[in-house]
Amino acid sequence: MASLITVTLTSTFILNIFLAIALIFLERRDPTATWAWILVLFFVPLFGFIIYLLFGRKLRRKHLFRWEGKNRIGIETLLDYQMEAIEQGTFDFRLDDTAHYKDKIYLHLRNNHAVLTQDNDVQVFNDGVAKFDALLKDLENAKDHIHFQYYILRLDSLGTRILDVLIKKAKQGVKVRVLFDDIGSRGLRVKHLKELIDCGGEVAAFFPAILPLINPRLNYRNHRKIVVIDGRVGYVGGFNVGDEYLGLDKKFGYWRDTHLRIEGSALHPLQTRFILDWNQATEMEDIEYAERYFPAIPRKGTVGLQIVSSGPDAEWEQIKDGYLKMIFLAKDYIYIQTPYFIPDVSFLDALRIACLSGVDVRIMIPNKPDHMFVYWATYSNVGKLLRAGAKVYIYENGFIHSKQIVVDDELSTVGTANIDVRSFKLNFEINAFIYDREKSHELAELFEQDMQLSTELTYEMYLNRTRWIKIKESVSRLLSPIL
Repeated sequence: MASLITVTLTSTFILNIFLAIALIFLERRDPTATWAWILVLFFVPLFGFIIYLLFGRKLRRKHLFRWEGKNRIGIETLLDYQMEAIEQGTFDFRLDDTAHYKDKIYLHLRNNHAVLTQDNDVQVFNDGVAKFDALLKDLENAKDHIHFQYYILRLDSLGTRILDVLIKKAKQGVKVRVLFDDIGSRGLRVKHLKELIDCGGEVAAFFPAILPLINPRLNYRNHRKIVVIDGRVGYVGGFNVGDEYLGLDKKFGYWRDTHLRIEGSALHPLQTRFILDWNQATEMEDIEYAERYFPAIPRKGTVGLQIVSSGPDAEWEQIKDGYLKMIFLAKDYIYIQTPYFIPDVSFLDALRIACLSGVDVRIMIPNKPDHMFVYWATYSNVGKLLRAGAKVYIYENGFIHSKQIVVDDELSTVGTANIDVRSFKLNFEINAFIYDREKSHELAELFEQDMQLSTELTYEMYLNRTRWIKIKESVSRLLSPIL
């Protein structure tokens, strides 16, 4: 028995050495993440290898998202035109608010092919009941197609209400496609939506389990939330589908999130993103280009925005780059809402410099954890910024899940990307970057209303935290590169 244990431990130790060598010389990860994984491998020798298989393997990026119809909708032509016009100073910015941020717009054009649209009407939701009431109404009014994608899709009372409408529309001849993430929607399988499929609907899971209840891809999840109806109405933001997002979970209580309803030309890039994700996930026939998915859209409003997506398939961290650019451009204030605040050094340094430059930096985080290590890593990171002069607010009216940044009443973003390594590098995310004074001011006002429902965490309060909290922070901080 003793010899068996010795052989097992020796074999595990040797295996961990080879894994460490692979991490250092073959995968060429960020050094901080490399050290974190080496710690896991050697401090948890019996389980480190399994943890690495579940969380640590890098994604093969080549040809992950392909769609031959992409050129048909004119994105490449429009992209070239917009980049050249901005370079030459001839771009037709309809509002001064938008023109003021032309360098940020150019950034997203270059590193994400995110074309600028300037004719959008945008409605902001910060309450789940209102958001899903509007969504259900739009689903009921669908005439041609419904493209429905969520990270979490639960078949509870809310999910069942939505599914009933989708089945009804499928029976009426509307083309319904539903895409969910296999890990996010834990327990949901394609077969559970058989009634929708029998009515002509199509259903797919993103990176599904290889064996029942076993999915080795715990990283690289599709965290996007996208709905496109008839190519004319779209939704993007933080709400998933489940009763807890209506504030019906006893643990979390009221659920504070931010979501957008969009009408306008931004529907074309939003639709493109759904099709790319769908074609990757499904074994069925790919969605081909058709005018029905990209109808001519009359001018709906004046809001300028870019739909920016990011993920481990990309060379650069596009949404994080957009966040950083917002920080660099701030002159007066930066308002940040996020459930998880575990940024890398570059992000922390950018906010620290903004604070020390006199910018009013305010960060709002939850008062309760949905993931324990993530919560205490968040607490540790905001503590670092308090010393530089940032203001930190602990939301007390339930759970805050909003992923929102507002700068100077002019520039804002709402989407799915948290401020953490997982959203920046490991998950597939999508955000709307908004260049509009009215909408940005509206989002800033919502933040200030939430401040009234929050407790300010002062630097003195942070310094007086208990020794037990300090221990939890220290452990979580070590693990933060792989959280």
